[in-house]
Amino acid sequence: MKKIIVLFAVFCSFNVIASPVNINTADAKTIGEALSGIGLKKAEAIVKYREEKGAFKNAEDLANVAGIGEKTVEKIKHDVLISDAVVEDKKAAKK
Repeated sequence: MKKIIVLFAVFCSFNVIASPVNINTADAKTIGEALSGIGLKKAEAIVKYREEKGAFKNAEDLANVAGIGEKTVEKIKHDVLISDAVVEDKKAAKK
């Protein structure tokens, strides 16, 4: 039984849980760490795209970034923020 608990704890420690991130303001390192399936190279591509084309209007715009397909966007779109207003609204709702 102890082995099962230890294995579960180890598994959970390696299981990365995505956290919401503003793709219009975050740096590549933050994006790569926050979004499951997005490594540093793809995160750098997101930042480069944003700098060249302007701010993302919605999560689906990420499919325009080289190396990011619609399936990836579908997986991460719930953790993608376009503005920090959503975070502020959630904080206000908790009060």
